[in-house]
Amino acid sequence: MSIRKHAVVHGRVQGVGFRYAAQDEAVRLGLTGYVRNRSDGAVEAEIEGDAASVTRLLDWLHDGPPGAHVKKVTVTDVDPHGSTEFRITW
Repeated sequence: MSIRKHAVVHGRVQGVGFRYAAQDEAVRLGLTGYVRNRSDGAVEAEIEGDAASVTRLLDWLHDGPPGAHVKKVTVTDVDPHGSTEFRITW
């Protein structure tokens, strides 16, 4: 059974390869959804898949890639969409 979470990552998370690293990690975990930069300097993601893998990516978001400095991650539940890939959107 799939679940889907919406996450907003605050801190120094733009300009450090955050979206690309998050996509790599999501694909490695077999997840679908998206990640994108927000105009307020945060990174936003929706992550869909099995609960254990979604939790692992949410944990990863709290650290991010080298160069990132995550201050806060807010997570909310959303309904699964049945996505077929994990992509970077604008």
